[in-house]
Amino acid sequence: MTTKLSSTSRLKALILSPRLLLMPGAWDPLSARLVQEAGFEAIQCSGYGISVTHLGLPDYSFLSMAEMVERTAKIVQAVDIPVMADGDTGFGNAVNAWHAVRAFERAGAAGVNIEDQVSPKRCGHLDGKQLIPLDEAVTKIRACADARIDKDFVINARTDALAVGGIDEVVRRGNAYLGAGATMVFVDGLDSKDAAREAVRRIAGPVAINLVEGGKSPTDWDFAEIEAIGIARVSLPATTLLGAIQGMRNSLAAMKQSGSIRGYEPMVANFRECQQLFGMNDVLALEQTYLGPLRDVGKTP
Repeated sequence: MTTKLSSTSRLKALILSPRLLLMPGAWDPLSARLVQEAGFEAIQCSGYGISVTHLGLPDYSFLSMAEMVERTAKIVQAVDIPVMADGDTGFGNAVNAWHAVRAFERAGAAGVNIEDQVSPKRCGHLDGKQLIPLDEAVTKIRACADARIDKDFVINARTDALAVGGIDEVVRRGNAYLGAGATMVFVDGLDSKDAAREAVRRIAGPVAINLVEGGKSPTDWDFAEIEAIGIARVSLPATTLLGAIQGMRNSLAAMKQSGSIRGYEPMVANFRECQQLFGMNDVLALEQTYLGPLRDVGKTP
């Protein structure tokens, strides 16, 4: 009998595989289900997307640990593929980070991002970032590693050092985080292929990056080239959200211009197909099982 791997073991195996792991961002159950439907093997919770869609505010540490855990749990429940949580800066010091890992693990996440910015943090592709001291960051990563119940739970140690201290500081911090128990080092705000090659060559463990449309990410390379460099994982935290925003803008403009709901059908998803995506067929099957044939509303039984 084949034993099914846990989500944590599946995610860790995907990271350690020589193949590049692509993890599009999700901010709610719907976006997560679409990522899964598209055939991706894992999901990155997007703190940016969660903050923007749930609060209408930028990624600036406005969400509490409880809010992030709650939203992550709903994403996990909507899909069958591993989900990486976004733990920001750990929501405080090493003690807070310890509790955050326990909470995300209970919520069903397969791993978590923990970063070395001061709080409030900011998006990794913006200027003006500040880092906490190295010893404080190492202690925080060690606390996260110690907090794990499942030792395959992925600790994705994010460093924003490239914009602050250059590649040498990225390497220094990355190796220190691996020594403290991190599974992978996430180099955020990567702005060149040379920096990616240097990070892979000098960091003694899996290296992750993200690609952000309109951010600092190089636009002249593809996934095959990134895999050839040796990057273990690429997250795409904004792709789904930016695509959704532009899709809504296009369909709203077309509707306003046409004066009806005709003529722009290619811009919108099929309503009946979406019902299936949301699980309405399963609900109808349960109705038939437990309630019998549907009766007309108001009709005497």
